[in-house]
Amino acid sequence: MSIQLGDVGHIIQLAIAPVFLLSSVCTKLIVLINRMSRIVDRTRVLEERIEVECKENYLRELAVLDRRYHHISTAISLATACGLFVCSIIALLFISNALDTNLDQYVAGMFVIAVLCFIGSFSFLLKEIFVTSAFKRDQCLRRPHVHR
Repeated sequence: MSIQLGDVGHIIQLAIAPVFLLSSVCTKLIVLINRMSRIVDRTRVLEERIEVECKENYLRELAVLDRRYHHISTAISLATACGLFVCSIIALLFISNALDTNLDQYVAGMFVIAVLCFIGSFSFLLKEIFVTSAFKRDQCLRRPHVHR
């Protein structure tokens, strides 16, 4: 059950790919959290405006912001789950070697789940982008056109 230096080096080599995935998950979380912050900020502004004067377009935008928030929140949850699975994979690689047991099936299964979470996170980000784009297109169509 003693771990040799060469074994640790080999484990670190195996853990490099999951670490790159973890790095991209962290970067993605930054993007998602920034988008969520903008949604929350805009929601606060609209709620203050509604207290002064309730307009239909404010309510419509709040409904869109609620959908966007839900999509981004789900994307953040999935990206975080992906990160947790990747960290668990790295831990399993070390445990497997330290205990001299074969945990390959668990590592492979967790990697597939991590990648599926990552894909799901991107899917919800894309849904949020589609909702935002559709709302912006609708806003442009509702504006009176000024001819020059």
